[in-house]
Amino acid sequence: MTSIPKENLLSGKYGSVKRCALVLVVIGSFLIPFMGSSLSLALPLIQNELSVSILILGWIPTAFTLANAALVIPFGRLADIYGRKKVFTFGFLVYTLASFLATFSSSGIILVFFSFLQGVGCAMIFATGIALLISIFPLEKRGQVLGINLAAVYLGLFMGPLLGGFLTQTFGWESIFFINVPIGLFSLALIIIRFRGEWKGSSGEKFDIPGSIIYVLSLSALMYGVSTFNDFFGKIILLMGLLGIFVFFKVVKYSNNPIIPLGIFKNRLTSFSGLALILVTVATSAMWTLLSLYLQDLRGLDTFTTALILAVQPLAVAILSPLIGRLTDKESNQGVTILGSLVCATGLSILALLGGDTPLLLIVTGLFLVGVGLGLFSVPTNQNFLRSLTRKYYGVGSATLSTMVFFGQTMSLGILLLILTGFMGNVEIGPSNYILFLEGLRVSFILFAIFSIVGAVVSYVVRDKLSA
Repeated sequence: MTSIPKENLLSGKYGSVKRCALVLVVIGSFLIPFMGSSLSLALPLIQNELSVSILILGWIPTAFTLANAALVIPFGRLADIYGRKKVFTFGFLVYTLASFLATFSSSGIILVFFSFLQGVGCAMIFATGIALLISIFPLEKRGQVLGINLAAVYLGLFMGPLLGGFLTQTFGWESIFFINVPIGLFSLALIIIRFRGEWKGSSGEKFDIPGSIIYVLSLSALMYGVSTFNDFFGKIILLMGLLGIFVFFKVVKYSNNPIIPLGIFKNRLTSFSGLALILVTVATSAMWTLLSLYLQDLRGLDTFTTALILAVQPLAVAILSPLIGRLTDKESNQGVTILGSLVCATGLSILALLGGDTPLLLIVTGLFLVGVGLGLFSVPTNQNFLRSLTRKYYGVGSATLSTMVFFGQTMSLGILLLILTGFMGNVEIGPSNYILFLEGLRVSFILFAIFSIVGAVVSYVVRDKLSA
């Protein structure tokens, strides 16, 4: 294994390696949510210009998300075996190339393919970004760099609707893909010129190909089934995904080199932190979709105004996360995650009060509280999950962390769709069903608040494990 000794990373030319790693990971963490949130705004324009059907249009962001979620753990395991910087570099290469080629798409099918290819590159980047940070930076700086990284994620979510909306309206939908190209080329040049060294944890071990194939197919089926649960075919796909996950765990149990070492979940700090992360992610992810429908369909606000209001939540997280990360490096984080979950629940409970003429200030207050809660919760929870990992599993461990977030987001949207269609049926939102929509909205936010409270209870268990 080629690596840089920790003591040398603190000074001289190796200090620049730390700075370079942080800059590169931050760029990757910004680009991915920026692309996802920008693409949502560009879909109507893509539909008109490429004459895309609703089904193909839906697959453009779905292909991006599924590739990212399903492949991140296999790439994390490959990174542990063959080198985290190597996989990270290939990730930027694939993502940049796919973004460039996507600008020349002449049909929806071609754009779906390049969107999938973008997701493959994103999976490589997400699988290795946090792993590189915790490999390079000392333990006493971990909270600070994780906080900066999380701030980049939410800054991408913040800038996506604003900058992405501006680019789409001014230069066309192709611009949200093309803007990735110069940033990607800059990142690749920085890697080649300044980012020296390599970091591995499982050098020489074999990659579990059968387990990886079962995992990718099963998780893809599971996430697609959850998102289409209202459809009979979606229920069948979900059942197949659950069966596949069961088979996967049986295969992994007897594998000499599993892509997910189940032993890391025997540590209760890791397992309970992961559970708390999934619960709070479920509680907060569908909020944007629900409020976007409410603000534009019921309140008649335009897309840009809606984006400005929704931006309050990611901006609060982006500002607060580095401060919390620095604080938890110096002080115990035992109570911060509990407080964060409860603040999220408070914000969600406020949003459950929405009616047809609710003051916008109340909506902003609810969004702000959810943002503050996530800022308090996310970094220390990530720290707790990663704390028990050995250097051998940094790649697959950080990839597992990303997968839990993706799964929580999919579950959140699935629950929202289930509730709304339960109240309204499979129809468009209009004046005739505004009351039913508002009832579904209230039930959704109440349920999400309960998820967040349960997350606080699980975080309390984590606190006991830290105290023990």
